[in-house]
Amino acid sequence: MRHFGHISPAVRDSLFHQEPCEFSAASPARTLAAALGATLYSPATRPRLADDVLKLAGRGVVSMVLCLEDSIDDAEVAGAEANLVRQFADLDARGDELPLLFIRVREPGQIPDLVERLGPSVRRLSGFVLPKFTEERGVPFLEALAEAESASGHRLFAMPVLESPELLHLETRTETLTGIASTVDKYRDRVLALRLGVTDFCSAYGLRRSPDMTAYDVQIVAAVIGDVVNVLGRADGTGFTVTGPVWEYFRLQERMFKPQLRRSPFMEGRAEELRTALIEHDLDGLLREIELDRANGLQGKTCIHPSHVPPVHALSVVSHEEFSDAQDIVRPERGGGGVMRSAYTNKMNEVKPHRAWAERTLLRAEVFGVAREEVGFVELLTAGLSG
Repeated sequence: MRHFGHISPAVRDSLFHQEPCEFSAASPARTLAAALGATLYSPATRPRLADDVLKLAGRGVVSMVLCLEDSIDDAEVAGAEANLVRQFADLDARGDELPLLFIRVREPGQIPDLVERLGPSVRRLSGFVLPKFTEERGVPFLEALAEAESASGHRLFAMPVLESPELLHLETRTETLTGIASTVDKYRDRVLALRLGVTDFCSAYGLRRSPDMTAYDVQIVAAVIGDVVNVLGRADGTGFTVTGPVWEYFRLQERMFKPQLRRSPFMEGRAEELRTALIEHDLDGLLREIELDRANGLQGKTCIHPSHVPPVHALSVVSHEEFSDAQDIVRPERGGGGVMRSAYTNKMNEVKPHRAWAERTLLRAEVFGVAREEVGFVELLTAGLSG
């Protein structure tokens, strides 16, 4: 699979200076963590889940979480587990290329139980999402994952969700973060990414942000994000990929754009019309939050609606200017440091302070590609919607 792999090679060639690389569930963890992109959640109760997964893969989705936790009623868990076993068997029998698939569980015991019940179709599973993760609650989940991986002989990743009240509350935050850091470091080879559960943070104070506000406008939430990145997202080799919080609003329906998109993959001068339509349909807040996610050290995003996937991926593509700066900074002859004017002559590139940014940018360029110099967000979004 690859990002923007659902659009034609000719359109990809017109968009990208460097095309996104191909990867698979067997790729190195470093590649997969960077490539998660918009991770789309779906309740595990959906009766045609296998069809949904394949349809979404055809629309550019590369990672999904099939949820047995908060998205379904307590009374539905047993039926949802049985449904997952059936749907994975169906997907395995079809043999199609799939997104990276993860199951969000409630209890540690579900992990080895589901892996055993999945049988041979477990090869279609990339791992598990672990809810309300702390040191105390997280260790049993990670031990269960290790047990299931050993029993099945199949590599399984964990994506802990950081959403517990102990992490939110100021008096317990430092101790909780320290415990989480110690735990995930011990199981580093199994932890693909850490996910932020901002909805649970807001719930603890009876808050809900409007579509005009990002997570960073809610000061309690912004403070936690900053502390999580401070402890767990460092660029010195000790950190992990930390993903952006969910955006809850989805009034935009892609069919609104279909008549326009059929005319041309680039809408031929109608970029401002598309931009206005996006703003009018509550995606302006999402676009701002995606930009703030990256500015604050987060990568990828939890999504609960397919209409969120194209904007997340379009804004993940590295611009030609970013790529030029990053390449200049990491050139071997720059190893001693120094300062230079950028090739675009609009900024200072300082080799040592900017090196970690450059390395992260080049990894993103590998998995999301580099846009041609004249190609911007609107063209990438339009192509993603029309693929």
